[in-house]
Amino acid sequence: MEITKNDMIGELVAKDYRAATVFKKNGIDFCCQGNRSISDACNESGIDAEQLVSNLKEAFTQNNNSATDYSSWPLDLLADYIEKKHHRYVETKTQEILPFLEKIIRVHGGRHPELEQVGVLFKESAGELAQHMKKEELILFPYIRKMVQAEMNKTNVNASFGSVKNPIAAMMHEHDTEGERFRTIASLTHNYTPPEDGCNTYRVTLAMLKEFEDDLHLHIHLENNILFPKSITFEKNLITTP
Repeated sequence: MEITKNDMIGELVAKDYRAATVFKKNGIDFCCQGNRSISDACNESGIDAEQLVSNLKEAFTQNNNSATDYSSWPLDLLADYIEKKHHRYVETKTQEILPFLEKIIRVHGGRHPELEQVGVLFKESAGELAQHMKKEELILFPYIRKMVQAEMNKTNVNASFGSVKNPIAAMMHEHDTEGERFRTIASLTHNYTPPEDGCNTYRVTLAMLKEFEDDLHLHIHLENNILFPKSITFEKNLITTP
């Protein structure tokens, strides 16, 4: 794959998810802020764009068959996958992580007061993600499936919210909120690094939070950079096709 510093981050990760590892290693948000060029992101972060492009090219030469080509999936299949894999993951893991967080706040909060804020932020995330996912499952994803069926059956499809762009804009705004929240959690925990006096529960809790953030990044990437733009294009073609 030819890569230049003018390529858009989100589009590049959509083509090959191995790019995500390189961006994450350099502290570049590829999901919520994927609509930037490599050059712009590097300028903002003080990173050598040419070196980053070189790192991306090197990553793409390794494990050539390991990247799943999500961008080739039908829209309804991708929506189903996100719901069954990532939504269920969030539902399950939030309930697992919360008791662990409460325990380390109780035991270690005196020496590490930042844990209290981490707990508040994660509880906010758990509640708001639950509402966010329900809106996708009850409103946006069913409409995407209806569009696919309409195209197959050569019929029309209508939505009470007008264009699919409207719920997508709302979902992307909420994604931005979650991205910012987890950037704060990562900063407070020194990128999920346990302190020297951290017990095993402390270490496990931070490891679970990091895994949660990693899954959320992929989750948001699949929506922001693949499902959403393809749905907008699909709807436009569906409406304009005689």
